[in-house]
Amino acid sequence: QVRLVESGGASVQAGGSLRLSCAASGNTYSINRVGWFRQAPGKERDGVAQISYGAGITDYAASAKGRFTISRDYAKNTVYLQMNSLKPEDTAVYYCAARRTYGISWREADFAYWGQGTQVTVSS
Repeated sequence: QVRLVESGGASVQAGGSLRLSCAASGNTYSINRVGWFRQAPGKERDGVAQISYGAGITDYAASAKGRFTISRDYAKNTVYLQMNSLKPEDTAVYYCAARRTYGISWREADFAYWGQGTQVTVSS
């Protein structure tokens, strides 16, 4: 089993920055990819960014490209999401998720482990 704990969510003004953290524990050796997803009020949960846990290869949703950066500290078993130039439409609960399978997939069903989420609110 893998346990994921997110932190770093806050309320910020538009144009501000936040860094979210996702700390993994348990059988972390089984993790191949870690992703960040978000769910805005009344909307479906969408993928934001993901990273291969070993090689650090990244992939971004169109909404995140150029503003968000995903990274990982392998020694600390922590994945980060640096979010810059935040917009009100970035307001959502942000979830960290991990999976054992290889390759790029944004399907939630492919991610076996999920954190509890952290709230990000961006005001105009």
